[in-house]
Amino acid sequence: MEVKTRTMGIVNVPENHLLKIPAGLFGFEEYTQFALVDCKTKPFVWLQSTDNSDLAFLLIDPFLVCEDYETDIDDKELAKIGIKEPSDVLVLTLVTVPNDGSPETTNLLGPLIINKKNMNGMQVILSEPKWTTKFNILEALKKQEGK
Repeated sequence: MEVKTRTMGIVNVPENHLLKIPAGLFGFEEYTQFALVDCKTKPFVWLQSTDNSDLAFLLIDPFLVCEDYETDIDDKELAKIGIKEPSDVLVLTLVTVPNDGSPETTNLLGPLIINKKNMNGMQVILSEPKWTTKFNILEALKKQEGK
């Protein structure tokens, strides 16, 4: 499928990268159709709205930057998007890239949970108080390199 983006123009997205988020993302509930688009800068990926070319979110696999990250989500919640097995789950978190030169952060408190089999997703709020909405990505990667 061809998807129009603001920054990359028109990109061709494989069908298995099309994603439905029935409830939308927090603050963007009216947008439910998205595509996962590869980013030139690894390990990031774009979540591009297929309905609004100006709406895209940068995502990262949180387990790459936070080794002890956990998502304790109720099975009833996971069932809403058809998840039955742990192997069906893909977890990604939204990244903020500030304009003022501050470090990039990711929202570990509100991950995006995706069913890899049917490509349905939902954003959840975790109950664990140790997770933050402003987890410093670069600081975490530097700590990992220092090991």
